Amino acid sequence: MSLAIDGLVSGLDTTSLINSLMQLEAVPQSLLKSKVSESQTFITALQGLNSAVASLATTAATAAKSDSLDLFSASSSSSKLTATVATGASASQIDIVVDRTAQSQVSVSDAMPAWPGANFTITSASGGSTFIGASSGNLDDVVAAVNSADAGVKAVKVSAGTVDGVPQFRLQFTATSTGAASAFTITQPTNGTAATTDPAMTGLTTTRTAEDAAVTLWAGTSAAQTITSSTNNFENLLPGVSVTVSGASTDPISLTVARNTSGASKIAETLVSSLNTVFANISTKSAVVNSTDSGGNPIVSGGVFTGDSSVRDVGQRLLLAASMPVNGRSPSEIGISITRNGTMEFDSAKFSAALIADPEAVQATLTEIASRVEAAAKSASDKYDGQITSRITGQESMVKDLGSQIENWDLRLASRRSGLERTYSALEVQLSALNSQQDWLTSQIASLPSYNSGK
Repeated sequence: MSLAIDGLVSGLDTTSLINSLMQLEAVPQSLLKSKVSESQTFITALQGLNSAVASLATTAATAAKSDSLDLFSASSSSSKLTATVATGASASQIDIVVDRTAQSQVSVSDAMPAWPGANFTITSASGGSTFIGASSGNLDDVVAAVNSADAGVKAVKVSAGTVDGVPQFRLQFTATSTGAASAFTITQPTNGTAATTDPAMTGLTTTRTAEDAAVTLWAGTSAAQTITSSTNNFENLLPGVSVTVSGASTDPISLTVARNTSGASKIAETLVSSLNTVFANISTKSAVVNSTDSGGNPIVSGGVFTGDSSVRDVGQRLLLAASMPVNGRSPSEIGISITRNGTMEFDSAKFSAALIADPEAVQATLTEIASRVEAAAKSASDKYDGQITSRITGQESMVKDLGSQIENWDLRLASRRSGLERTYSALEVQLSALNSQQDWLTSQIASLPSYNSGK
């Protein structure tokens, strides 16, 4: 029969004694847990830095392209003409007269209660034909048959009053695309054999003719050139420039394509901003903070990156890549310079001025800087063998090993607690036995006869 631990015999608080002893025994495990917590904080910080550096590599790769600054914008002297600019554009100016916009054909039938026959054919301007076989001459059936066919034409029924109390309707047929090539005709069999023209059987009237859009370049000169398009969009009217027209014009519309210095400046500014994001990450987490404890004693606390040579090396490599001269010339000549605090700054006005003065030189300089930054960033953040990635992997491996050690300590401490509990239980049992023996001896002594030495 086991005895309770908490001093039923001795009166001692043996549970508290064991807990105090176990706290001492668990000191090595507590140190391991503290090390794990510190390492996990460090890993989280490294992962945040790695993401920032990887993002920088992507930004630098964009800026490093040989045509990254070839950004142009187009402006028009009239709202009737707009333009979009893509790769391949260059600075230019041209005058354009919009002769007409593109139209789709619209044809309307005579008023009728029903279609004269269920079958007819829609023929396109190119000669392709589509047979329409409606289930009946009912106008709704005819509309459904046309709209379900792939004829390039859609139909709609329009109310046209009544004749002798009979409702009348007209069918409107509209080409689904614009341009002369979208023109169509509708023919219908006569007596089941020949085909008639539109007016004979259906009384179709063309209310809008299919037309291509047309613009004239250098109008009024011997070099006048008319260009047509089936839509209102003229692809690559100029290299990398597409034009959309929305209305005819009498006077020439001036289209100007100019270098987009603000857009190009944004490319360089984004690169510098991404660099400073990384530098700020490193600086903030490397800062040493001076404070005092509750007793007024000074305390110096380092950041999670304080004293870490790997992180410091990454920052230095990126800073060198961004600030080193290009062909003997400082990046500050194009507005990219290093500050005394070890960060970068960007002068947009200086960059734009340099770009206007010598776009090729500025492009070459930015490409070189961005290429160096990209290489340094990739070396640090590569997901397989990057400098920061390898450090993260090493820390995670160490945390895993420490976790195994902590688990082993759990078993060791459990065994130690069990041993202490058995020891104190045995002491209580032994003390109980001694107390019993004392009680027995006391009773024996008390039972001995008493002798009076004076009688």
